[in-house]
This record gives sequence, structure tokens and C-alpha cells, in this order.
Amino acid sequence: MATKGFRLTAATGIHKGDREYQQDQVVLVSHSRVPGCVLAVVADGMGGRSGGRKASDQVMLTAQQLFDRYSPDNDDAGNLLKQVVQEAHLVIKLTAISAEQEPHSTIAAFLINPSGDCHWIHAGDSRIYHFHRGKLVRRTLDHSYVQTLVDRGELTEEEANVHPQSNILMGCLGAEDEPPESHHYIPALRPGDVLLACSDGIWHYFSPEELGSVVSSLGPREASEFLIEKARQRGHGGGDNMSLVIVRVEALAD
Repeated sequence: MATKGFRLTAATGIHKGDREYQQDQVVLVSHSRVPGCVLAVVADGMGGRSGGRKASDQVMLTAQQLFDRYSPDNDDAGNLLKQVVQEAHLVIKLTAISAEQEPHSTIAAFLINPSGDCHWIHAGDSRIYHFHRGKLVRRTLDHSYVQTLVDRGELTEEEANVHPQSNILMGCLGAEDEPPESHHYIPALRPGDVLLACSDGIWHYFSPEELGSVVSSLGPREASEFLIEKARQRGHGGGDNMSLVIVRVEALAD
């Protein structure tokens, strides 16, 4: 994949961890008609074995269908990502009506245009991190109960990570209420930038400093394999499903 002035190297990773079944889904896709246009999506499904997988499958299907119709010259990437969230949410709710389950899913998605700008959106506790040369530039804030406590100053981030109610979400796709839609825009990616989207089965076991160090010192494929293996070790037999996508921005050689 190449864009003006830089190229993108990327990889995805997925593992069921110590769970009996896989409810995470991840996709990284180049646009079929527009070189240098890339979409990455992570979805963490919830709601029982088949319910969670149905929900994350619907996120992937919706995202890929809408992305295939996307035109960077005519369409707004931020609006596209909002449409993905809204349509996937509706389809998941319709799935719940026809099934004896309550499927829900998180989403963490980013779209890179050929011009080098990037939009992202998330709902739930799957995260997106933006690093530059190993240093954290920005990350998403979870739509979770413990994040509200952090926002109020009642918990530190370290305390929130080990809180017994850290898995309680305040919003996601498929819930009764409309999903939250936290959006961010990066006007221009630069060589040395790395974008990491991952489910909580990954980020739960690492500090931002550790993640930045890994994705900056290793290539995307090696970094994804390392993070999954290290998360499995740190889970001590109780690890969650894991999914991640890493996209690195590299300067083109003269």
C-alpha cells in the first residue's frame, strides 16, 4: 500500500486466548478502487457464544460494504464511520429480535485517505492508539463505568485497569440506547506514526509506554505476534479474546 510521500505497512492479529470460543473480529482492507485508502476495524462481540460472534460479524460486514461504496473525492470519511456505527447497531438489534440472544459489540475503526488524513471512531472499550516514534499522541477513552470514575477523579487509570467492574460498558452497539460515537481526526499522518486498534484482551495487559515501545521497535507483523504472546503470558490462563491491527507510516525512499 502506498500514498503520496509515504507508505503504509500493516498487520492484523487475532487469538481466542483462554476462552472456549472467539467473539472478536478484525479486518484491515485496502479500497478496491482507490490506492492508498485503507480501513481498519476491530469489534469485540458480547452476548453468548453465537450472539457475540453474530454481533462482531455484522460490524465487519457493514463496514466492508459501506467502505466499498466510499469515494474519498466525494464522501466524508467521518460520516462514513458514523454510518458504520449506526447501521451495524441497527442490524445487531434486529438480529436480537430473531434470536434468543442479546448480541452486542464494541467497535474501534479508523480510515486513512490517500492524501494522508485519518479519521477514527469507537464505541465501547476497544481502543485506538496513535503513537509517533514510540510516544503516545492520543488514545480513545473507553465508554465504560470505570472510565467515568477516572473522569471524576475517583480512580487512576492503573486502578481502573484492575477494578472488579472494569468490564461494565456504558455504551456499545446493539444495546437498547443509541451507541456513543467518539470521533477523532488527524489532518496529516507523518512518517514515524503508528496506529494501533485493539480489543481489551490486548490493552488490558500493557501500559501505553509498553505498547508504544513494541510497535515502534518491531514491524507490524512481529509486533502483533509479540503482543498476543505476551498478553497470553500475562493472562495466566484467564485471558480474553484478543484482536488487533497495526498500521505504520514509513517514509518513501528517494
